[in-house]
Order: sequence, then structure tokens, then C-alpha cells
Amino acid sequence: MSETVKERKDVEDKYKWDLSTLYANDEAWEADYASVKALLDQAKEYEGTLKDAKSIRKFFDYQVKLERKVSNFYNYASLRLTEDTRDSKAQTMDAKVNLVIAEYMQALSFADPEILSLDDATLAEVVKAPELEPFAFRMQKLMDEKPHVLSAENEALLAAFTEVLQAPDKISENLQDADLKFDDVTDSEGNVHQLTQANFILLQHSKDRVLRENAFRSYYKGYRDHINTFSAAYNGCVKGSVAEAQVRHYENSRAMHLAHEHVPASVYDGLVDSVHKFMPLMYRYVALRKKILGVDELHYYDLYTPLTSGSNKSYTYEEAQQMVLDAVQPLGKEYVARVQQAYDDRWIDAMPNQGKRGGAFSSGTYDSNPFILTSFTGTLDSVSTLAHEMGHSQHTWLSNHTQEPQNADYTLFVAEVASTVNENLLVEQLLAKTTDPMERLALLNQYLEGFKGTVYRQTMFAEFEREAHAMAERGEALTQASLNALYKKLIEDYFGPELVIDDEVQYEWARIPHFYRPFYVFKYATSYSAAVALSEAVLNDGEEAVKRYLEFLSMGGSAYPIDELKHAGVDFTSPEPVDRALEKFGRILDDAEATYEKLQNK
Repeated sequence: MSETVKERKDVEDKYKWDLSTLYANDEAWEADYASVKALLDQAKEYEGTLKDAKSIRKFFDYQVKLERKVSNFYNYASLRLTEDTRDSKAQTMDAKVNLVIAEYMQALSFADPEILSLDDATLAEVVKAPELEPFAFRMQKLMDEKPHVLSAENEALLAAFTEVLQAPDKISENLQDADLKFDDVTDSEGNVHQLTQANFILLQHSKDRVLRENAFRSYYKGYRDHINTFSAAYNGCVKGSVAEAQVRHYENSRAMHLAHEHVPASVYDGLVDSVHKFMPLMYRYVALRKKILGVDELHYYDLYTPLTSGSNKSYTYEEAQQMVLDAVQPLGKEYVARVQQAYDDRWIDAMPNQGKRGGAFSSGTYDSNPFILTSFTGTLDSVSTLAHEMGHSQHTWLSNHTQEPQNADYTLFVAEVASTVNENLLVEQLLAKTTDPMERLALLNQYLEGFKGTVYRQTMFAEFEREAHAMAERGEALTQASLNALYKKLIEDYFGPELVIDDEVQYEWARIPHFYRPFYVFKYATSYSAAVALSEAVLNDGEEAVKRYLEFLSMGGSAYPIDELKHAGVDFTSPEPVDRALEKFGRILDDAEATYEKLQNK
């Protein structure tokens, strides 16, 4: 596909999402502002009334109604901004909705402290009351959080700082997506290429090593030139998290962020320990990559380029759609039909355009279909991304159509399971069909890259976060020098002696948006590990495994995620899921090494 990035107005409508299931247009969104505000204003009518199960149920019903209203209002503005982050109208909408979110959090901040201020006898009766049965899990979570909920006055005070505490994330996002510019780069033949956030990874996949290197150096020069600003923004994020944890009487920042999902620190640390145990496998993969590429030195800009001509195949978007449909056939006719519905009803914003937010995501509300943002470039990786985000959207659809709204939102700990199952089904299906050793090696490399990028790399990110927050809690300064040094050391640890560590590598942490959602990235690695087990079960264990998996996707947020995964057959209270996943990584690596040797001996 062409590397030319169009303006959004020049992209065909069939490749753009249709947001009309949220609001008909921007004018309808603007017109709804008054009703959102009016519903928000009703919150004060409930303050001081939460004395028994009947009054609490009345408030919970109002809260659900408000959450759905605000969620629609927020999501539409947020999605509009991602279309073109330079769009001043969309920026204004986003700023407006951020004020609404801050007001929403402040307006409802009284509720949990007020309920928890009831005397123990009354609270015991409330928890068991039949009126609150639909909100039983909501009450359970509230009781679990009781030691960390502040007084109503202090919760309101903390809520008033919502927008301020979100500022570091917004500063980093605006700097990356709207203001950061990169120098054009040349390839080995002297041709000039535009470099943007949207096409950087595409250029890193190029078989032209000169282009890869020039893109790599230009891209990270942009980050180096703004590294003090990025450092200040991230420092603000970490310090805000540490301060809130202290105020809420948590042991540390990490404990606060894990508590919401009832994930013990042992799961986090166990992930890191398991990955360290299997680090020699990553060193073997790096060495294999160096051997296949035939380079004297392997640099960071060599880590994404395809290893074989088989992986240079380019796909149309329509071909990618069919590949995803074929891959999810084992999940049943209804699942396949919903994927087709996503295509037909334009859930997907598929193509790159100038100013479009980088990366990919799936988002949605209880009252609309899910939406997928991606920037399809024709590579196998972008086909895999489509499968990945479709997994998210199907998880959301099943949750929303099975659970009541208060129990529909699944937590981040399980959020990456469905997406990675779809990725694995895609690769397994392609491996089963190919008879070409070159293509087989390409597909095995795609599989290995999934493990590298999701288990190893996200665990490396988890270590970075763990240490950065610990540094702040020890009173150490989070400067560009200390953050760069920490990140560079982790790159050395995770990729081993065969990788040349270029100076630019140390700035990569600044481009990772997930760091502004503290202690989130490790969940990619645990989800991937779970997905390895579940995808193998779907392929090998028949209808019962598929049934359990779809039940898991339908559970939404009706239980704690560790318990939901146990229902699906994955138990993270032991190291087994991560160990088993990395053992499979080893088997795939064995296959890749053997396939390469066969090619060499032909």
C-alpha cells in the first residue's frame, strides 16, 4: 500500500467509522449537553439520603442512567478527536467533555463515603437487602474498598483535582499527536519519505535498512528534542499517583492500582520472575533474527523488519477482513456473523490520515456498537491488528448484551484476552494452510513477534513502571537522565548481548502512552498468557472449550477478573499460565530455527 498519508476528507467513507449510533452528528452532540448537565445536577438531590437499601437502590438506578449518558457524551467527543487531533472543533469538544467528566466525578464523590458511613449493623442489612441484589457485586467491591474510601468532603476535594491529575497525560498526548514533527527521511536510493506517528512502524518494517535506520534516528531525535517536557509530564503522572496512594492509605502506588481488580502483587511480581526465567529464549530469538537478516550488528531498527520475503506480502483491506472472518470460524456462526456485522455497519475507522491518532483501539458504550480505530497499511501485522481489535469489540458486544449495565464493563486485567485469542487463531489458521517453508517462517516470526511484543516487552514496561514509582516513593528524582538510564538498562537485560544498544533507544519510554495509566501494561502480558491457553483449548478441545470461552467473554465485569479467568480454565494464582505460554514460545522458536535450517539446506 502507498505510504502517502491522505487528509481525512480524502478517505472514502466506507473506510471510516459511522458514529451515528452514538449521536447523529456534532450538532446532536452539542444539543445533548444541556440534558447531560441537567442529569448531572440531579446528583445533589441524593446527597444525604443514602440511609437504607431502598434509598441506595434509588441512587444506584440514577447513577447507572447518568453513567450511560456521560459515557455516550464522552466517547463521541473522544472518538471525533482521534480522527484528526489537529481539528480545533474536535479539540474544543474534547476539552468540554473533560470538564464534564471532572464535574461527574465530583458530583458523585459523596456516594461511597456516605454509604460506608452507615453503622455496621445497618450496613450488614443493606448488603443483604433484596432491593440491592442486582447491585450485589457493586456492593461487594465497595465493601472491599472501605479501608481506602475517604470522607465525603475529602473525596469531593480529590475529585476536584481530576482534571489537574489528568494533565500530564494530556500534555504528553498533545505533544506526541499534534505538535511533535519529524524530519523527512531518505531510503537507500535517495527517495524522500514523510515520517509521521502513523507510519513510523510501517517504515520500521521496510526491507530497506537505510530507510529503517534513518526513520529510527529521525523519530527518536524528535523525542530527544522534547525529552525534558516528556520527563516532566511523566514525573507529574507518577507523583500524582504516589500522592493519591498515600492519601488513600495504600502501601504504595502499585497496590492502589491493583486493588480495584483484586489482583495481588504476587501476580505482578510472578510475571516478572517467570519472564526472567525464560529470558534465554528471547536471546535465542534475537540471535536467530541476526542470523536470518545476515547483518554483522543487529540494531533496534532491525527488530521489526520481516525476516523473509514471505512476510513481505501485502493485503488489501478487503482481504484482511476475510482473513479475520476465516480465523474466527472455530468460535461459532454467531461470532462470525457479528464480525461481518462490524464490517457492514462500519464499526471500523480503517485507514491512516493526517493528524489521526497513532496506534489502534476498540471503544464503545452500553448504548452503541463498539468502534475500532486502526491505520491499515497492508502488512500481515496490520491484518493481525484488525483481528486483535475485533476481539476487543466482540468481548464488549457480548458483555453488553449479556450483563446489566452496572456489570457490563470488564476490567483491564481481562481486556486483552479476547484480542490475543483472535490474533493466535489467525496465525494458527495461516500456519495450518501454508505448504511454503518461506511463508511458514514468516508466520512463525509473526507468532514470535507476538510473544516478544506482548509478553517480554510489556513485562519490561511493567518493570520500568515498578521501578519508576518506587523511585518516587523513595524520594528520588524522576529526571530525563534517570528515566533514560532505567529504560536503557532494561533494554539491555531483555534483549541480550546480540543487540547493539543505540543511544536513541533510551528515549523510547517517552512514546509509550500506557505509562500514563499506571500499572496497566503488565495486563497485556498476563492476558496474552491466558490467551495462549484459551486459543489452544478452542482449537483442540471442542465445543465445551468454546462454550466456556464465550461464557467468559459474556461475564463482563460481574466478578473479579482472577475469578472470571478461573471459570475459563486459567488460574493466575500460580505461575503456570505464564510458564506454559513461554514454553510454547520455546516450541515456536524451535520450529522457526528448524524451518530456517531447512531453507538453508535446500
